[in-house]
Amino acid sequence: MSRVVVLGGAESGVGAAVLAKVKGFDVFLSDKGQIKEEYAAELRKWEIPFEQGQHTEEKILNADEIVKSPGIPETAPMIRKIREQGIHLVSEIEFASRFDPARKICVTGSNGKTTTTSLIYFLLQNAGLNVGLGGNIGKSYAYQVATEHFDYYVLEISSFQLDDIYDFRPDIAIITNITPDHLDRYDHKMENYVAAKFKITKNLRSDDCFIFDSDDTITIGHLSQIVLRCKMLPFSQEKEVQQGAFVKDERMVLRYEKEETDIFLKELALGGKHNVYNSMAAALAAKAAGIENEVIRRSLASFQPIEHRLEPVLSIKDVLYINDSKATNIDSAWYALECQTRPVVWIVGGTDKGNDYGILEELVSRKVKAIVCLGVDNSKIHAAFEGKVPAITDALSAQEAVQKASRLASAGDVVLLSPCCASFDLFKNYEDRGEQFKAAVRNL
Repeated sequence: MSRVVVLGGAESGVGAAVLAKVKGFDVFLSDKGQIKEEYAAELRKWEIPFEQGQHTEEKILNADEIVKSPGIPETAPMIRKIREQGIHLVSEIEFASRFDPARKICVTGSNGKTTTTSLIYFLLQNAGLNVGLGGNIGKSYAYQVATEHFDYYVLEISSFQLDDIYDFRPDIAIITNITPDHLDRYDHKMENYVAAKFKITKNLRSDDCFIFDSDDTITIGHLSQIVLRCKMLPFSQEKEVQQGAFVKDERMVLRYEKEETDIFLKELALGGKHNVYNSMAAALAAKAAGIENEVIRRSLASFQPIEHRLEPVLSIKDVLYINDSKATNIDSAWYALECQTRPVVWIVGGTDKGNDYGILEELVSRKVKAIVCLGVDNSKIHAAFEGKVPAITDALSAQEAVQKASRLASAGDVVLLSPCCASFDLFKNYEDRGEQFKAAVRNL
């Protein structure tokens, strides 16, 4: 019996361990930190031996194969020892895909992944298909492969999840865009990060599809250096394309094979230029999956915003509060600010990832009337915007940030939480930050 060791005891790792157990492997899970009780209970339920608070080399380095959770970097001492021993190490999505015959639509990119993935899932559901949602969103892909049966999967996949794939192959692969992010995991080299994203295309066959933003210079630059033999479906708001999607006369035009259809932009449920890109990518995926035009049109018109991504919370005294906690980089915040039509009180800050706030300067000067810095160290934000907005202040909790923002806002304004930064200085994760923001708004 082959021995599979799983490193990491959260959603991804526990899912991989359960799948290994179901498939008859001798499985063991190890987490250097503490495992949440909900995950420990799942491991006990499946009778999977595990350890927490340590990595015991004797129980790990005797594995035939190791499945690594995406949050563990290559620099971790145990990963280095595994590499030195020559033990085969794979990601959860690589491991799970071996046991999954379903058609897979997989989405990666720096921004718009979650919205695009959720849109595609909504489209396929509305078409009556038997579809699962997973990857970096919802239940782990491996856990669903172990416990459910779907004909289709729509998977949001991060660069970290793509780092350790070998044979994993989507039927439809999407890169929404590529902007600097997570460079600390890639030796601070943009080309390493871009190559990681493009791993989603490495095994595509001639009858598979690759959907991409042809307005994105980084994506197009890398495409010029590689050869893909799959169907290419670009989407653009700047130019007409022969096959794919583009914008013309306030309409989204879809061209797939010999058919052309269009949808008025005003019909789309999601506003903003960035969401036109997301909607085009989702519509092309739906076309490639054989979904009828009317289902696509109806779905794009009725989709509801996802939690923590430009999520309207409440309107209080004609001030609209918006939770965009998932905006953890400059580009996400740029899109969030760009689509606002009312004066903005902007809540920004957290764990900086090497942000260049100069990119936002012109937009902030036009859109933002006040800034509330929500973070432990706000010096870079002050340096970037002091004197460029009428007011800038600091907060050390979501409640304090919301209270200060409410005092700075007037009727007709928007209070926008779009942090530009990771959440780990004050919060568990971006979901925790968003939930605390929403709770503070409701308590005003």
